[in-house]
Amino acid sequence: MKLICIGRNYVDHIDELNNERPEEPVVFIKPDSAILPKEQDFYIPEFSNDVHYEVEVLVKIKKVGKHIAKEFAHKYYDEIGLGIDFTARDLQSKLKAKGLPWEKAKGFDGAAVIGNWVPKSKFKSVDDLRFSLSKNGEKVQNGNTALMLWKIDEIIAHVSTYFMLKKGDIIFTGTPAGVGKVSPNDYLVGSLEDEKLFEINVR
Repeated sequence: MKLICIGRNYVDHIDELNNERPEEPVVFIKPDSAILPKEQDFYIPEFSNDVHYEVEVLVKIKKVGKHIAKEFAHKYYDEIGLGIDFTARDLQSKLKAKGLPWEKAKGFDGAAVIGNWVPKSKFKSVDDLRFSLSKNGEKVQNGNTALMLWKIDEIIAHVSTYFMLKKGDIIFTGTPAGVGKVSPNDYLVGSLEDEKLFEINVR
């Protein structure tokens, strides 16, 4: 399986990082080794002094597909989740300045948190889901999928043009504003429609 991530999908996050608004989805991939094992703490890697949390709505692909039309994309997933795209921001900035790929800043061990999964059928619309991240009891990120530049079905259609999607693949759909640094002993909680889907201790 692969982790397909979408960058710059919320205008407020684009603005907070002073990035250029893209004309199409920004796509990058994390290896499956980036998944933080369940019940394991997140350890800040020694090569970074500025690891950021980025809470994101996740989609789990349930069957093989490629060149999927947007109107059929909803047939390729039935579970929605929540996770964190941990980013070594200092390392990413250095790589971007040299025009180099981001993988070392995005795909390191433990950089992908995947919380519990919820049936898509539980929600009236996947295009209007509230989600949030709290750090040490304080809400630091608030988002709603209604504010995505590209909605979930549009993302699936776009990504499947380039990569065959397989059962078990997970799509990270982008993060809203409010990203920030994690420090040892931080406690992170992610919620989707007020239901807690993950909790992480930072070491």
